[in-house]
Amino acid sequence: MILNIYTLIHVVISLVGIFSGFVVLSGMLAAKRLDGWTSLFLATTVLTSVTGFLFPVHRVLPSHIVGVISLAVLAVAIYARYSRRLAGAWRKTYVFTVVMALYLNVFVAIVQSFLKIPALNELAPTQTEPPFKVTQLIVLVIFVALAVVAAIRFRNAPVEPRANLSNPLS
Repeated sequence: MILNIYTLIHVVISLVGIFSGFVVLSGMLAAKRLDGWTSLFLATTVLTSVTGFLFPVHRVLPSHIVGVISLAVLAVAIYARYSRRLAGAWRKTYVFTVVMALYLNVFVAIVQSFLKIPALNELAPTQTEPPFKVTQLIVLVIFVALAVVAAIRFRNAPVEPRANLSNPLS
C-alpha cells in the first residue's frame, strides 16, 4: 500500500516535470525565460531522479544510471541558470542541459509506457524490438532538433542582470 502511494507520488512529480519542461522548452523556442516554470521544471526533475533512487531494489538498474546522468545534467543547468545567470556560453549550456534533462524524463516515460501499457508491451516485451527502438530514435531526433532550434532562438532572450549586493532591493 505504501509503495503504491509512493509510486503514485513519484509518477505525479515526473509528469509535472515533463509538462513544465515542455512549457520551458516552448519558452526557449520563443526566446522567453519563463522563470517560474523553469524553477518548477528544475525542482520536479531533480525530485523525479531523487525519488527514483528510493524504490526498494537490491541492485543497480538502468533507471539508476539515467537518474545519475540526469542529476549531473541538472546540476550544470542549475549552475548555468542561477550562478552564471545565462551569461556568455552558459546560455547555450543551459539550453542543451535543460533539453537533455527533459529528454531523459521522456525517455524513462517511454520505457515505463512500454513496460506498463499492455498494448505497447505486446509490441516490445523486452524493449529490444523495433517498435521500441524506433520510438526512442524518433524522440531522440526530435529532441536534438528542438535543442538546436532552442539554442539559436534563446540566445536573443534578455540576460538577467547581476544582483547589486550593495542594494538588496535591486
